[in-house]
Amino acid sequence: MRLAQRLLLGAALIVSVLTVVAVTLSGQRLRNQLEQLTTMQLATEARLVAQQWHPDLPADALADSAGAALGQRVTLIDSSGRVLGDSEFSGPALAALQNHNSRAEIVEARQGGQGFSRRISPSEGDEELYVAVPAGRGRIARVSIGTAQVEAIVARARRDVFVSGLIALVIALALAAVFSRQVSKPIIELRDVAAAIAAGNLARRPALSAPGEVGELAFAIRRMADQLEGRMQALETEDEFLAALVEALNEGVVAVDRQRRVIRINRSGRQLLAVQTDAPFSVDLLPRDRTLQDALAEALDGRVVDRVETQIGARTLALTARPLGVAGAGGAVLALFDLTGLRRLQTVRRDFVANVSHELKTPLTAIRGFAETLTSELAADVPHAQFAETIRANAQRMQRLIDDLLDLSRIESGGWVPTPAIVDIASATTEAVESSREEASKRGSSVHIELGRNAATLRADPMAVRQALENLVENAVRYTPSGGKITVFSRAHDHGVILGVSDTGSGIASEHLPRIFERFYRVDPARSRAAGGTGLGLAIVKHLVEAHGGTVHAESQPGRGTIVTLFFPGAS
Repeated sequence: MRLAQRLLLGAALIVSVLTVVAVTLSGQRLRNQLEQLTTMQLATEARLVAQQWHPDLPADALADSAGAALGQRVTLIDSSGRVLGDSEFSGPALAALQNHNSRAEIVEARQGGQGFSRRISPSEGDEELYVAVPAGRGRIARVSIGTAQVEAIVARARRDVFVSGLIALVIALALAAVFSRQVSKPIIELRDVAAAIAAGNLARRPALSAPGEVGELAFAIRRMADQLEGRMQALETEDEFLAALVEALNEGVVAVDRQRRVIRINRSGRQLLAVQTDAPFSVDLLPRDRTLQDALAEALDGRVVDRVETQIGARTLALTARPLGVAGAGGAVLALFDLTGLRRLQTVRRDFVANVSHELKTPLTAIRGFAETLTSELAADVPHAQFAETIRANAQRMQRLIDDLLDLSRIESGGWVPTPAIVDIASATTEAVESSREEASKRGSSVHIELGRNAATLRADPMAVRQALENLVENAVRYTPSGGKITVFSRAHDHGVILGVSDTGSGIASEHLPRIFERFYRVDPARSRAAGGTGLGLAIVKHLVEAHGGTVHAESQPGRGTIVTLFFPGAS
């Protein structure tokens, strides 16, 4: 329903209701006022009749003459309640009238000097208004009038009010029609402008300039349109910039909406996934790689998928997936990074290191053997014996480095695969500690073993467990000063077993902790070389544990020592 029609109907309803209320209230109020005036008039007339009623004057004749003069019914009643005269009855009919002593107006007149009642007359058969006053010697003079006259006056008044209401309704409707047009026309224009703006026509503006709230609304819509136009232009510029930026990335970017449709994919993403279809298209057209599809499903469910690797075709890709909006309500975004070249370089590096290490192992063995021979032969020649000892010590250090490099290359290349078995943790820790206990005694530190009650065994490769623990204990002994304490411990975990080594050494600053498991990384290179470390021990530990599906973790504070824990999955 239009606004103008609603205004017209509202005006008609208001005037109609007011007319009905006015007719009802005015009729009732007029009836009450007429009854009061009529009662006062009848009382005055009754007193006049009472004054004219003398004992020597016939009552019926007085009632007839008074009734004719007043135009009302006049009744004269003696002290016993018998009707002596009535302007409406005479003769036998007068004698047949009932005794009036029980009538309400008679009783009130005898008690209070004036009586009033309204009822249907038994003799006349219509409703009448009665007023009675005392006339001396117990007599009563009563004057009455039919209520039909009063109702006729009230009906005429109601009719006049109703006619006035109809006239007011017509006038109100005419004024409302004019007013509704004036009000609805600018509102309709504002509606059309708002609809055009909502549809994307930001050039549309309201042309009217009206006073009051409508004018303020038009001004507000004009300002809103100006701001929307400016923001849309800024968003378009930013969108173009982001689109160009995403297209220029070497990483692949894939945006997926909640309906599992690819809504944006950049050039690199198309190349990495071998996709040629224009967006939008279903994710079913993406490669059927399990890792890719699982990461996308988790991101759409609101979970973040950190960097995982997968093989798609001839490419090795690192994949990251993140939800958009709350719990993935806005879809998900996938980021793809091509690791093929990096993995190829790593393979070349591992092969090179393995080959070089293997080639150096034989000559180093010979150098070490000759150095040991020279040391024993030149024992009496102290300067030359020191030179030979230096050659032997460095050859031994290089041989240890080569051994570590070969172990690391074998693990990284997949040449070594763990052979899980039930490992007795007490035996493994004892063997790991014994290899470094003598060095710890020389340095003035102590080594302790503390095994958890529910962590007596684990399922892993026995050699890998012992080698990992030996490297950790060796590191702890190397960097723990005299009087320090190294502790090898184990404890049960909900999903496996935790082995660890703690020390009271110098500790590691927080900025170095994320990198200590990298090959050749040293917190203090000069001190590490002086202590005889190769920089590969922790890297080997990490690869050994991860080969079992476990994790490594380090905690340390400068001056408070270091704790390195190894988590091996599986029941203890």
